[in-house]
Amino acid sequence: MTRTVLIGVACVVAAAGRASGQAPGTLSLSDAMARAAEAAPAAVAARLARPIDVAGVTAAGQRPNPEFGFEYDKETPHWAFTGTLPVEVSGKRQRRIDVANATLAVTDAETARVGADLRADVRRAYYAAVAASRRVTIAEELQALATRARDAAQERFQTGAAPRLEALQASLALSQAQNDVTSAQGEVIAVRAELNALLAYPADAAPALADPLEAGPLPTLAAVTAQALGGNAELNVLRKQIEEARAKATLSRAMRRPDPAVMGALTYDAPGEFTTGWRVGATVALPIFTTGRADVAVADATVARAQADHDARAAQITGAVAAALARATAARQALDRYQNELLPASQQVEQMADESYRAGQTGLPAYLQTVQAARDVRQRALQAGLDYQLALADLERAMGTPLR
Repeated sequence: MTRTVLIGVACVVAAAGRASGQAPGTLSLSDAMARAAEAAPAAVAARLARPIDVAGVTAAGQRPNPEFGFEYDKETPHWAFTGTLPVEVSGKRQRRIDVANATLAVTDAETARVGADLRADVRRAYYAAVAASRRVTIAEELQALATRARDAAQERFQTGAAPRLEALQASLALSQAQNDVTSAQGEVIAVRAELNALLAYPADAAPALADPLEAGPLPTLAAVTAQALGGNAELNVLRKQIEEARAKATLSRAMRRPDPAVMGALTYDAPGEFTTGWRVGATVALPIFTTGRADVAVADATVARAQADHDARAAQITGAVAAALARATAARQALDRYQNELLPASQQVEQMADESYRAGQTGLPAYLQTVQAARDVRQRALQAGLDYQLALADLERAMGTPLR
């Protein structure tokens, strides 16, 4: 029972932290995307459009108001109380509701499109922060190497085994490594701030990022193409716009039929004829000058344009998905080559160069050149990992739907 109580308290505390915008201790990519969908300013702003269209559905369902009139005339009858009730025909009210519901569906699709773009932005910002943190690690490792080289060069200089120039060169290399560490640390703060802005966390939040740059398997072209054409958020927006245009076309056709109005009057005080009388009547507009045909033509042309936009965009998305997948595949191959071949060989060469310099078998320039080459390999391997994740972000943006 005590354990259950503790778990409950922990859940309450975690929920309170999420509600207050406090960053968690560890953040995975999936958690970051879920947080962005819930609390990102862009997502919140997009969701605020829905109540407008919900109110629009209610407004579309309103019926025309009856009219009441009062007359006092010099001629008889002296008093008249009139009423007019417009009568909608051809299902105009339901057609308006259909248009409002289609507009609401477009807004929901637009909100989903914002979420799709947001996922790609979060992936880019998340892995930019991961890469920046790794750059700090690499810079600190190289700083440690430069420190050992400086100490070794100073020791060799003091024993007379090396000139003072070598000690100065080692000190300069250490200073450069320290500058690299400072620059890398500043970049971490910058990219963290960008990620925190997307996730609505405090700017100085620094949760541990759990997913590595190597994460994320590549899907097949057939799978991503089918997924994109079936679930692309932008295509869904265009499909909803087609439905909205068709609903407006149906409403335009219904609006061509004029609505009659039923009238009634209660008359009073006609001396010599009657005390109380009545009359009824009806009116209807004659569609002579304004027939509504132009409105129908505009609506039909809008439907055709929306369908053409959808078809054109579907073709563009198919090509964009294929191109993005090709770039992601090449980036993955480069990353695997760095992980499996280049990095292990570079680390071995670096270790051998360090041992050789300490044993006095090679000079400092050759050692520093080897260290610089190893640093370049690490940086390129890091960039390859980042390029892979950015390629996946581009693929996800082109697909307009989450990667599976």
